[in-house]
Amino acid sequence: MAFSTKIDDNIRLFNEKLDVETNFDVVYRVLTIGGRMSCLYFVDGFTKDDVLLKLLQVWEGVKPEDMPTDAHEFSKQYIPYGEIGLLDREEDVITQLLMGISCFFIDGYDKCLTVDCRTYPARGVSEPEKDKVMRGSRDGFVETLIFNTALIRRRIRDPKLTMEILTAGESSHTDIAVCYMKGRVDEQMLSMIKDRIRNIQVDALTMNQESLAECLYPKKWFNPFPKFKFSERPDTAAASILEGNVVILVDNSPSAMILPSSVFDIIEEADDYYFPPVTGTYLRLSRMTTSLLALILTPTWLLLMQNPHILPTWLQFIKLSEEPYVPLIAQLLILEFAIDGLRLAAINTPSMLTTPLSVIAGIVLGEYAVSSGWFSSETMLYMAFVTIATYSQASFELGYALKFMRVIILILTAAFDLWGYIAGMAFSVCAVVFNRTLSGKSYIYPLIPFSFSELKKRFLRGRLPHKNR
Repeated sequence: MAFSTKIDDNIRLFNEKLDVETNFDVVYRVLTIGGRMSCLYFVDGFTKDDVLLKLLQVWEGVKPEDMPTDAHEFSKQYIPYGEIGLLDREEDVITQLLMGISCFFIDGYDKCLTVDCRTYPARGVSEPEKDKVMRGSRDGFVETLIFNTALIRRRIRDPKLTMEILTAGESSHTDIAVCYMKGRVDEQMLSMIKDRIRNIQVDALTMNQESLAECLYPKKWFNPFPKFKFSERPDTAAASILEGNVVILVDNSPSAMILPSSVFDIIEEADDYYFPPVTGTYLRLSRMTTSLLALILTPTWLLLMQNPHILPTWLQFIKLSEEPYVPLIAQLLILEFAIDGLRLAAINTPSMLTTPLSVIAGIVLGEYAVSSGWFSSETMLYMAFVTIATYSQASFELGYALKFMRVIILILTAAFDLWGYIAGMAFSVCAVVFNRTLSGKSYIYPLIPFSFSELKKRFLRGRLPHKNR
């Protein structure tokens, strides 16, 4: 339905809808263009002032006899700017305006003209804190969607790279970019992802990508192992696109969702490829080994301490040096929660106080905790190793999944001894094996279904593929 050709009716309608008298940042200016009354709407802080100034200078020179008969001709002749639109629906105009696009009406025209001269507040594309590398690129995603797509375009200069824009959220109207390579992506999976995004019924994506992830994969929420790989590195996202994966970027989020992702994809890091094959293989295998040890070390030690008679002679040194005052299972569980408490404290502590916090934590949870009898020195040692092993994993989600499985194995081992340990290990294996990616494929491919050539690539970092010229 077209708007009224009378400018007064349109001004009255949008002043009421946008509540311009209350919203100080929604600005409207009444102008005269070619002898006709006009009205320009924009959101303060979202507009490039220099571009808007140039447009106003152009419009001041328009004479009444030069005014075109319709809005389309006017946009072609008197808007020297690339991104122009014509809208005739009230909802579309309001959505575009609140996204930062400038909208204006001209008396006699039944459409709204839009000019995309927006700009968003943004921080620099510096290296992300979590996804740091020893070598390689030092840029990272930011909260502005257009910057993130540009960082990927800079790395893939191929017309087959496609970035489709979708929206979700009845109130937020959050922009979502779906990035993929034509000819390499699984078309069935791509169609399923886009359909799910279009059919999302939610008021707003308040938690950005986490909200979107829960909407895309609502099933099996109780399985803690991550269904998606998240990365704040443009090089990782670009490499995933070239491998045939789909990358989803959400406005206001400084990371990319990569799917489908198996557990082997989530374990990978950029450093594996920024070093020669031998070094990259070593880094990958060491990370896999420490992740496995983070899961089984403390439960296995607890089992051996409950059954000291099965200890071989060469492992006698792992026995407790002193009789504990607090049961071992209680010590391990307290430390599991204490480490998370320290992590939260470090996040919420101002940077100038992080050093005093570290000193206090080291003294209280180290020397005093052992000397007071609350914890054994062996318990502190093994939990320190587990903590370091957990931090060696780039994925927070996978680290916490391993932590939850470890706690379950500890509790079952303490309650049912050897059979509890076996049951806990079996439960952890089943949680991984029976997990599924978003496309419904195996979470542990190429183990199931088995593919030796692909499995070798997961464990061994080979040479990068190249074409003979």
